[in-house]
Amino acid sequence: MTTIRPAERTDLPAIHQLVRALARYEKAEGEFVATLEDYYAHFDEGVFQALVAEQNGSIAGMALYYMTYSTWKGKMLYLEDFVVAEPFRRQGIGGQLFDAFLSEARRRGCALAKWQVLDWNAPAVEFYKKKGAIIEQGWWNGKIFL
Repeated sequence: MTTIRPAERTDLPAIHQLVRALARYEKAEGEFVATLEDYYAHFDEGVFQALVAEQNGSIAGMALYYMTYSTWKGKMLYLEDFVVAEPFRRQGIGGQLFDAFLSEARRRGCALAKWQVLDWNAPAVEFYKKKGAIIEQGWWNGKIFL
């Protein structure tokens, strides 16, 4: 049985490893430089929260998110990373986690939930479309490393 629950500080090592696995999958592991110590500090500061899927005492997946604001829509919950460990895939855990994330956004009174998905990640794009998501095209991401 899978349990979806809010992440606790003790879950951060597993969350960190899941993010590393995601970076590896996205062929960008070298860009993953946030340390576990960073995760501890930022979690303690309330910079982000997460939901975890737990199965038989193991963290099977996670959804890491934070509050932000859309000047067009209002309160928004941003899904930064969402991953299910490979041995636990195809069991419906991703759907449960994503639904729990959307429930959290509704509970907080958000008008919008938003995330990014790589254009080449067809399984993820299809997953989101099945959930009723609008996959925007034509917007380019901007960033500056500080």
